[in-house]
Amino acid sequence: MYIELPEKRYYAIGEVAKAFAVNTSLIRFWEKEFDALKPKKNAKGNRKFTPEDIKNLKLIYHLVKERGFTLEGAKIHLKEDKQETLNNFEIISKLEDIRNQLIKIKEHL
Repeated sequence: MYIELPEKRYYAIGEVAKAFAVNTSLIRFWEKEFDALKPKKNAKGNRKFTPEDIKNLKLIYHLVKERGFTLEGAKIHLKEDKQETLNNFEIISKLEDIRNQLIKIKEHL
């Protein structure tokens, strides 16, 4: 489950964890495990995630939490089929948005 974040240049780890409904420790763990995640760090060492990082996190979350991939399986899948996986994920996301909009319309009828 992912809650859409407002459009910004950088997101704090707390905002990211809240959007994905996970602990910040899981985000830090995934950062160590997946090369695709490279948040910037300020002088204090606080992580600042870019919109590209959020896109990669969505994909990792989808593979691990929604599709049940192991971490190793998700890593392999991202390395070998990243573009295809990303395209499929974007299609699924758009279809879920359409479904949610249709449900809202139905409720208003």
